[in-house]
Amino acid sequence: MAQRGTGRLALTVGLLVLAVLIGGRMVGTWHNRQQLSNLANAHRRATAAHVARASTGPATQAPPATPSETTDGAAPVAIPSPTSNPGPSRAATKPRAPRAHPADPTFGARRTTGSSAVALTFDDGPSPTWTPQVLSLLKQQGVKATFCLVGVHVRDYPDLVARIVREGHTLCNHSWQHDLKLGQKTPDQIRADLARTNAAIRKAVPNAAIPYYRQPGGVWTAPIVSIAKQLGMMPLGWAVDPADWSKPGKQAIIKRVKDHTHAGSIVLLHDGGGDRSQTLAACRTLIPWLKQRYRLVPLR
Repeated sequence: MAQRGTGRLALTVGLLVLAVLIGGRMVGTWHNRQQLSNLANAHRRATAAHVARASTGPATQAPPATPSETTDGAAPVAIPSPTSNPGPSRAATKPRAPRAHPADPTFGARRTTGSSAVALTFDDGPSPTWTPQVLSLLKQQGVKATFCLVGVHVRDYPDLVARIVREGHTLCNHSWQHDLKLGQKTPDQIRADLARTNAAIRKAVPNAAIPYYRQPGGVWTAPIVSIAKQLGMMPLGWAVDPADWSKPGKQAIIKRVKDHTHAGSIVLLHDGGGDRSQTLAACRTLIPWLKQRYRLVPLR
């Protein structure tokens, strides 16, 4: 009878220990599992001793626990520290693609001299009032420049075109009537406009070289660039625009050119299209200042 009670007690203790072990595994820490396993081993040894005493047999000591008994055959499991909202890893975040640069609004027009020299360009002439004075100042300073000519003014003042060429300056086609919207016209209309201006220039100066075309306002389009090249003219832009056409005052023109001109700059100025007294006055200061720092060249 005592033996049967002892067996039930051992079974009950074993079930309790098994339940505790299962609960310990759910908790998931190795330390708790080892403590519970050691406790189970102690209970098994106590039960064996109790059974031995009840059966009047000699007392025996349970064998020492083996590693498999101690760890219950399971390897320790690392439990990660809880986080409220780990979110995606910064390292795993896909990098953004670089932004594409906007298309060149000049369609590849020349905007630098390609050397350390600086080039002065004068637009919208020839003017019977301002072009002769600009030419005289350039001659006095020993400087060559580039003149971007409007066809209707070429037609009206061919002698000034001849003087520009005679004094060693470069010619540039600037459309027939300074048409800002020329790029919106058909290719045939664009071609006719540029060809008409070239014809007027060569009427004033037979066989004159016209290596450049400058679109009024810098409003370039692909057809204009393409047609200018077909006619043997390189599209000409600029790097420095003091907005002298807006008549901001002599000092403003001087400051803007000084602040923004660097080696290789093409400077935009005006000898036609209106009152250019401020531009002429500014050039009397700017040209000597630029000569001290750069070599001034006509574009070739």
